[in-house]
Amino acid sequence: MQKRSRLALIAATVCLAASLAGADGVPHAEYIGSVKWRVADPAFGGFSGLDISANGGTFTTVSDRATLWTGSFTRDESGLITSITAEGPHWLRERNGKVLRHTLADSEGLAIAPDGTIYVSFEGVTRVVRYASPDAPAERLPIPAEFRAMQSNSGLEALAIGQDGALYTLPEQSGSLSVPFPVFRFQNGRWDQPFAIPRDGNWLPVGADFGPDGRLYLLERDFWGLLGFLTRVRRFDIGPASATGGEVLIETHAGHHDNLEGIAVWRDAGGDIRITIVSDDNFRFFQSTEFVEYRVRD
Repeated sequence: MQKRSRLALIAATVCLAASLAGADGVPHAEYIGSVKWRVADPAFGGFSGLDISANGGTFTTVSDRATLWTGSFTRDESGLITSITAEGPHWLRERNGKVLRHTLADSEGLAIAPDGTIYVSFEGVTRVVRYASPDAPAERLPIPAEFRAMQSNSGLEALAIGQDGALYTLPEQSGSLSVPFPVFRFQNGRWDQPFAIPRDGNWLPVGADFGPDGRLYLLERDFWGLLGFLTRVRRFDIGPASATGGEVLIETHAGHHDNLEGIAVWRDAGGDIRITIVSDDNFRFFQSTEFVEYRVRD
């Protein structure tokens, strides 16, 4: 079979699987809509982490070039985003107050505590940093030996904060297709590794968030070259030393969305759980920054 025919067959299979995921009685998420976001600023772009308020009205997102942007959504009666108002950039800083540069500036994951404390995970020099406000100096959390041993450019992409205040993070690469992704937890001033999430082929974790239902929503990505990016969201029940479930709520074919990297989960006015995802345009003219939204159906 020719290569082009094989790719077409694979794409058709993925589309069929995605449609079957919406069958009655099977938990899934239905697509609501997308909106492009543009700001005339050279620092705009590269968004890889996202936090949204409990009512879906305001947001904070982090770029992989160490900037934070805050803003608000205007929505119509059905809850669709109609416009975006934003403020930024806020440049993330080192512990001495200087703006982050070079390998120190590769920010990826974002989690905001109920008191407004901002946590950011970094990939270049693998670490998690705490900020009292967008313009405050960094407070670096302890760095365990496991962080220092992570693959280059494959560090802590995903960061989430649980309802108990614990931070959860995992690397983009596990080291091998047969090795699960270790999940690290920061609680009571120290890191541990309570469990791992099984790896499924080439799917790689790029974002995470705890929903209002207490479950962990994991955003994953695959890349098929010129065909584009594939997106998947799995949902897990998290215990003190386990992650169970892992049902697939979203799985798209290649090119359906851009490079989705940041995820936030919240509950809308109708009581439904919504998943909002932001794309990383890699600062390339042929990619775009967009917010994509799905509604969870159990």
